[in-house]
Amino acid sequence: MRTVAVVGASLAGLSAARSLRKRGYDGRLVVIGDEPHRPYDRPPLSKEFLAGTLGEAELALEADGEDLAAQWLLGTRAVGLDHVGRTVRLADGREVRADGFVLATGAAARTLPGSEGLAGVHTLRTLDDARALRAELARGGRLVVIGGGFIGAEVASTAYALGLEVTVVEAAPTPLAGPLGEAMGAVVAGLHADHGVRLVCGVGVKGLSGESRVDAVLLEGGRSLPADIVVVGVGARPNVEWLEGSGIALDNGVKCGADGRTNLAGVVAVGDCANWYDPRAGHHRRVEHWTGALERPDAAIATLLARGAVEPGVPRPPYFWSDQYGVKIQFAGHAAAADSVTVETGAADSRDVLAVYRRAGDPVAVLGMNQPRLFTRWRKQLAAAS
Repeated sequence: MRTVAVVGASLAGLSAARSLRKRGYDGRLVVIGDEPHRPYDRPPLSKEFLAGTLGEAELALEADGEDLAAQWLLGTRAVGLDHVGRTVRLADGREVRADGFVLATGAAARTLPGSEGLAGVHTLRTLDDARALRAELARGGRLVVIGGGFIGAEVASTAYALGLEVTVVEAAPTPLAGPLGEAMGAVVAGLHADHGVRLVCGVGVKGLSGESRVDAVLLEGGRSLPADIVVVGVGARPNVEWLEGSGIALDNGVKCGADGRTNLAGVVAVGDCANWYDPRAGHHRRVEHWTGALERPDAAIATLLARGAVEPGVPRPPYFWSDQYGVKIQFAGHAAAADSVTVETGAADSRDVLAVYRRAGDPVAVLGMNQPRLFTRWRKQLAAAS
């Protein structure tokens, strides 16, 4: 394998490039990214960076002096993969030929239909998104966040600390019920009410109003919420449109085995665009978490470089964290696999809780709110049991 092309220059792509060098690959390495920026850390975009307490230089993922001896093609988007010709086609007309490919194109924020071209409406996924939103929040006013998931909640928390009047709209009856289950989702979502942030649940958004700039969010049923700024946080979709017609199997992202292997030889996928097989669950999962983008690429690179079959290891249970209103929220495992959840330590109403999710008596997930030490212990237990 003389050339490897990594398509995607965020954390998953950088992790893959590092693993290639760590595992002894000394051939040509090309990293392709649609953004003009070198790899940067995304979690602070909705928190410290948005608040203005963290600068752009501090977002950098590459260590000082780190040199992967890679060719970086940034600010250009991949538009096609020719598996037979072993090339990636770029939007600027160039082609990159390679023997091996790592697909790490991530995901894009979902938008609200009809909001295109309306000033004051934002999504938050990229550094440029965060720059634009930070400038708007600095002017103050009324913010409506559409979507009560973790990104929406973090933006609401940051905006509240900056002094804005904040309302969060969530279509589901209970925010965060998907990742955390209804009971604990309600506990975490209670942080909004604790701080005077209005939470409107169980109602959909019909659209937005405004001439050139948004002035209100229109809800199903006829209600409207005045707004100077709107943030749409309704999830993300995998960036895989460019792979249509390539012959690669697509199903809620790039369909992969437990080792990142795709149905095409010499092609692996990692990060938010990859729908990996989970041997514990017995089905595929697409995991959009920072730790997955950091850890899983090494297994995929081992597969890519191997001359024969590689026995895939069982990945650690998914882990993510969030900081909201000064509370550290940590979660590991799969809440959907549980048939019960119990509070082991602390009290839900004081937001210093450690809750364990079990199935048939066995732990399958753990949630911590301001319980970092105890949470870490339980997370290790989950990993050991997997």
